[in-house]
Amino acid sequence: MPRPPRQAAPASPSKAAAKARAPARKAGNAARDPHADRAATVLRRFRVIFNAVKNHFRSVEKKAGVSGAQLWALSVIHASPGSGVNQLAGAMDLHQSTASNLVRALTEAGMVVSAREGDDRRAVQLYLTAKGRKVLAKAPGPFTGILADALLHLDEKTLARLDRDLAALNERIPSAAHGRNVPLWEDQA
Repeated sequence: MPRPPRQAAPASPSKAAAKARAPARKAGNAARDPHADRAATVLRRFRVIFNAVKNHFRSVEKKAGVSGAQLWALSVIHASPGSGVNQLAGAMDLHQSTASNLVRALTEAGMVVSAREGDDRRAVQLYLTAKGRKVLAKAPGPFTGILADALLHLDEKTLARLDRDLAALNERIPSAAHGRNVPLWEDQA
């Protein structure tokens, strides 16, 4: 007995809108699609931001000999001597294991020392060494990176709108939640 023909699932509103715009895109300049043009403009703005961030991190590595994440960690430890890994993770908005990996690399490079002081001998306190202070002195700023610094300088209304808009964009990207506490400069694989 022959199977009945399969019916396509109803398209979501975004898929239906994309299909409606498809003929305009294929027609080229004859019928410009304002939505597609706006999306291309926004994509270019993301490229500008990502490339600026990438160039800043390259500059940090070239001038200071450490990664952007390591530089930020050094600056946090410098600002709060004796703080621990959890405080570092909180200040950098990182997962605790990522902060631990940063501290391990900085300790092995001789830029940070850890000490067990006070009543709780399980917790370590972090301090910069002379080598760590020297790296900070020659590194280009901002130590938090140019994106975090730019966000801090936005007015509250703009920052709130950007937060809402990027949250909506994150919902459209299937794996976006995975990278929530992973820095831009770190491989997520």
